[in-house]
Amino acid sequence: MPATARQQAGREAEAQALRHLEQQGLHLLARNWLCKHGELDLVMLDGDTVVFVEVRYRLHAGWGGALESVDARKREKLVVAAQVFLQKEARWADHPCRFDVIALEGTAGQAQRLNWLRDAFDS
Repeated sequence: MPATARQQAGREAEAQALRHLEQQGLHLLARNWLCKHGELDLVMLDGDTVVFVEVRYRLHAGWGGALESVDARKREKLVVAAQVFLQKEARWADHPCRFDVIALEGTAGQAQRLNWLRDAFDS
């Protein structure tokens, strides 16, 4: 089944975010990690810190920007999914953790504005 334009744009935004983080020295641990509580877009390692990265893409900010779309409900889902990840991937359980958000706005496939918010919220 072919991906919708929206799904394709989301995948491209995620790939761009991953490239950016790797250029900054982070290493990929998992991508699109799924559990019954939700999905973790990117799980990265920054030094010895496990970083749970939520990637948000918006064509424009008309309905609220990408950063604003990570509301309290979404943050709670991310925290629970991260807890499950650390239970299942026990080798990372004793490492410090943080939650980052990468927000991309603009036309997919073209130069997009990337905003990386480190330590975006607490668990």
